[in-house]
Amino acid sequence: MPAGSVPAMDEESGLRTVDWNAGTWSHPPVRVERAGDGGLLVEPAEGSDLWRHTSYGFVHDDGPGLLTPLPAGTAVEVSFRLDYAEQFDQAGVLVHVDERHWVKAGVEVSDGHPQLGAVVTREVSDWSVAPVPDWSGREVTIRASRAGDALTVRARVAGESWRLVRLAPLPPEADASAGPFCCSPTRGGLTVRFTGWRTGPADAELHPEG
Repeated sequence: MPAGSVPAMDEESGLRTVDWNAGTWSHPPVRVERAGDGGLLVEPAEGSDLWRHTSYGFVHDDGPGLLTPLPAGTAVEVSFRLDYAEQFDQAGVLVHVDERHWVKAGVEVSDGHPQLGAVVTREVSDWSVAPVPDWSGREVTIRASRAGDALTVRARVAGESWRLVRLAPLPPEADASAGPFCCSPTRGGLTVRFTGWRTGPADAELHPEG
């Protein structure tokens, strides 16, 4: 971002655009390229993943996440094109405290279908998913909102309402960072097209009307 510039802000939502240069990679991807439309193309390494122990028995901690601080009382949104279709291809939002405490949420291909879900890791990982086949080829937005002792994850595609994905514990004193991530556990050559990264105030309510 040029010196002295101010991120664009949506007056209605209070969200500010985060410049791609503002983040720090948790693990460098194979390739990062600015798209002509202002998006970011990211190619994760073959075999990259984020997981700890449960059922699979392994620890993987090499998925690339582009992170900036996520203080209590704030939220982060990441948008991307769901144009990938191979087993375990994934993209979304990573909220990272340390290697044993983190949350990733987004869309992951599993058993032949895109699945909206989240992995919450507190020493060991869990995983919850719901199929979203009608989201293929569309722009997806994942929102992680931090308030009190909780992280609330929501998601939607353009033109539709937010869906609650997960409510997970996140201690208010935890030093967390967050931003876009992607992984490619089973192949090389995945490229994820991220279309937006925004931050702003945390959600005022867990169950807003409408």
